[in-house]
Amino acid sequence: MLIDMHCHFDMMPNPEGYILQREQMGDFVIGMTNRPSHFRMGLPHINALKHIRLALGMHPLLVASNIKELPMFGTLIDKTSYIGEIGLDFSREGRATKSQQIDALHKILFGLRGKKKIVSVHSRRAEKELLNLLREYEIQNVIFHWYSGAVGLISDIIEQGYYFSINEAMTLSKNGQAIIEKIPKERILTESDAPYNEKTDIRKALLRLGITEDEVYANFTRLMSEMR
Repeated sequence: MLIDMHCHFDMMPNPEGYILQREQMGDFVIGMTNRPSHFRMGLPHINALKHIRLALGMHPLLVASNIKELPMFGTLIDKTSYIGEIGLDFSREGRATKSQQIDALHKILFGLRGKKKIVSVHSRRAEKELLNLLREYEIQNVIFHWYSGAVGLISDIIEQGYYFSINEAMTLSKNGQAIIEKIPKERILTESDAPYNEKTDIRKALLRLGITEDEVYANFTRLMSEMR
């Protein structure tokens, strides 16, 4: 069983065809959403499926232009066990909306505090700030998606009990390889980040990671057990 902890099948050309194919293959796939309204629209399409899940998200780069949807996030939290994509982005693309992102994330994490969820986070150029907020609100079962931050912060993330989802593209870059070397195998999960990522082959990622499908499944099972 392949585990894809972070993709965006709602943004694919044929979402229904994609999720039905993955369901038939027996792969476990969590679809991220970029806005609460996307989650609300997509949920009826996956409720009957065994291996496909949909996460409730509010992408940090879309917070400013979709701030009116933030209250909707709170009304939908109990509709799913999966949250994502949420987080912070202080890259050049997100720098102008930094304060709005922080304010929105405070509200989102306040709503998540004490709830049993699996949370996939976006942390580009804001890794330390995001980790501090996750600690402040005592958020558990967090997965740092496509981590690209400082290698020195990885031990702090691990100490918090968090995981990392790794895609093929990460295994091909020098920065990604340096990051992967610091992550214990028992904290590794796999992702594709399709369709935004061009290198989405999870089997190739496994080969380069030197880890098996069964080992990733064991990590996933451990994470799921922490939800109880």
